[in-house]
Amino acid sequence: MAEWHAQLMANIENGDVATFNDAKWDPASWPDPARVVGTIEGPRGALGHWITIKNGVIANYQAVVPTTWNAGPMDERGQHGPYEATLMFGHHLAIPDQPLEALRSIHSFDHCMARAAHVFGPRASLS
Repeated sequence: MAEWHAQLMANIENGDVATFNDAKWDPASWPDPARVVGTIEGPRGALGHWITIKNGVIANYQAVVPTTWNAGPMDERGQHGPYEATLMFGHHLAIPDQPLEALRSIHSFDHCMARAAHVFGPRASLS
């Protein structure tokens, strides 16, 4: 990163303020099939996008988002994921019939996931 930053600063000092190669922006210049990967590390974790374009159409698109890593369930060694562990071990509800605190705990990991969480009682069935 330090090397890339130094290259960026040198480019800017020399008047090069381009943010992308616009020659590669034209789909007519892309190979067929075109494969594109974009990755970045964000505040909540790693984010990756993989795209395959065939005949000018998206043939495959895959995104691995921070929630995929963070909300994972039990791993192959039997260790619970962070969300599970937080709710299973030592988490007590002040008002058991209003389990908003459980959602707040999940929200502390991932603000998106708490909006998608559903709360079931101990005898609830998903079927």
